[in-house]
Formats: sequence, structure tokens, C-alpha cells
Amino acid sequence: MTIAYVGIGSNLEDPESQVNRAFDELANIRDTKLKGRSSLYRSAPVGHVDQPDFINAVAALDTNLSADELFSELKGIEERHGRKRSFANAPRTLDLDLLLFGNATIRTECLLVPHPRMHERAFVLRPLLEIAPQLPFEAALRACAGQKIERIA
Repeated sequence: MTIAYVGIGSNLEDPESQVNRAFDELANIRDTKLKGRSSLYRSAPVGHVDQPDFINAVAALDTNLSADELFSELKGIEERHGRKRSFANAPRTLDLDLLLFGNATIRTECLLVPHPRMHERAFVLRPLLEIAPQLPFEAALRACAGQKIERIA
């Protein structure tokens, strides 16, 4: 089994519900078990700022799938949620990012792990460290101190 961390985000079509449904769907991926789920967080959009705030979270998965197989499963879940890729940082019903896959470093045309911008994003680091405080990202989170993020009930 490999532990993988998945970033979850949504800002369209009832984002809290989208994120909670995504947790349920992640738990049902073949040969994979949902090991942990962070709280939900509200964050301001990055890049294209003229859009609603996001609801974000992170899931920890134990999986027997390869990184490519897991990535394919994540893209399938996004598609079932109606994900459209109209432009970079566009509003979205659901975004699932493979943040970490064990200790692997993966560089392919379709997949970059560790996620190349996770260390710059409080909306990834705060929920990630909530469920995996042993990971070495405290300094990166402190460097993101100016980014708006709030834990929601």
C-alpha cells in the first residue's frame, strides 16, 4: 500500500456538497481506502480572482494502485462532477490534485508529483498538515501566512 494525498477544491454548484461527495467517491476507488479527511476550508481564488471563494480539503488514501491509475480515477471523478477546463484557474465544480504519492517523484507529460505548486498554497498546506502533521511543510505554510483561508464547520 502507498499513502497518497489528494487536494480537493470546488467553487461551483454547492461547493461544500461537491467536496463531501468527492470524499465519498475517493473512499470507493478500487484497491484504495480513505485513511483520513481534513476539515473543510474556505479560501480566496488564486490566479483568476473574479470568481467565488473555494471550498478546499485534503484526503489521505492508502492505495494499491499505481500513481497513473490513481490519477486516472481522480480525473474520472472530476468528469462525473461536470468538471470543465475552460482556462487556467477557472471556476470549477471539482478539482482533484494528486499532491503526494508515497515518497515518489513523478515527472510525466500528464502527472507531476509532488504537486509543483502545493508549497505555495495555504489552501493545500493547512488541510494537509491537519491530517498529516508529520510532513515537512510547516515552513512552507508559514510562508503562505498572507493568504486568506478559514476553517469552516
